[in-house]
Amino acid sequence: MKWIGNRQSDNVEDRRGMSGGGKVVAGGGIIAIAFFLIKAFFPEAAPFVDTIQNQQSQQAQQSGEPVELTQEQKEIGDFAKTVLAYTEDTWGQIFQENGMTYEDPKMVLFSDAVETACGNATSASGPFYCPGDNKVYVDLEFMKELKSRFGAEGGDFATAYVIAHEVGHHVQNLMGTSDKVRQLQRGRSEAEANKLSVCLELQADFYAGVWAHYNQKYLEPGDIEEALSAANAVGDDAIQSKMTGDVQPDTFTHGTSEQRMYWFKKGYTSGDIKQGDTFSALLN
Repeated sequence: MKWIGNRQSDNVEDRRGMSGGGKVVAGGGIIAIAFFLIKAFFPEAAPFVDTIQNQQSQQAQQSGEPVELTQEQKEIGDFAKTVLAYTEDTWGQIFQENGMTYEDPKMVLFSDAVETACGNATSASGPFYCPGDNKVYVDLEFMKELKSRFGAEGGDFATAYVIAHEVGHHVQNLMGTSDKVRQLQRGRSEAEANKLSVCLELQADFYAGVWAHYNQKYLEPGDIEEALSAANAVGDDAIQSKMTGDVQPDTFTHGTSEQRMYWFKKGYTSGDIKQGDTFSALLN
């Protein structure tokens, strides 16, 4: 993706190398989901998983002085800031075209652990959006996990896709979609609530695709393939198959690999937010 020399967002808090403390928040990240699946399907492994998470928390809490960032870390941080700037420009334009006002989210870059309005989290949570403070939280080291552990191709646009997906949740928050989903989930069975979560996540993938549509002038050959590879790697069926060898659709919360790729591609090819009604498409 073309980005060097372009505007970087000022709405970024870079907390990398700083100790945040805390344990994994519920839900949110891909690695956290993987831990949950192991504990759900292999109860005997639960103490082992808890030990890993506790060790991560202790390591984060015990880190002392801030660590100097490497040149590579500085560069990927600058890339993330530029991608966030692209999302600000894109969603500001889309909201204006639809008679709305876009409020920029903040993005927090962290390592090890971080404090949020949604609770404390470690890197095991993966990237996530917190509606309590309108912030996107990203440990950029997650992208290495996405490639090494979950089989994604990697590349800078895989990182851009992840950021754009989390910003998509911010868009849902501004539009009131997230609140409506939470209301609909109350009193429903776990399986029914999970279906609503899948719709929400797939719509965030769709919005990431819409964002890519509006930023084609910055795309390079292979970028869309990198995003699709990342979407494929984090499908619920792909993660369950890799982590447990068993696939249970009723437990899906983010959608299958096929669904995640489909909705990203639909957003990218259409560029029309009105075509992102995943709820009508999947629940009717």
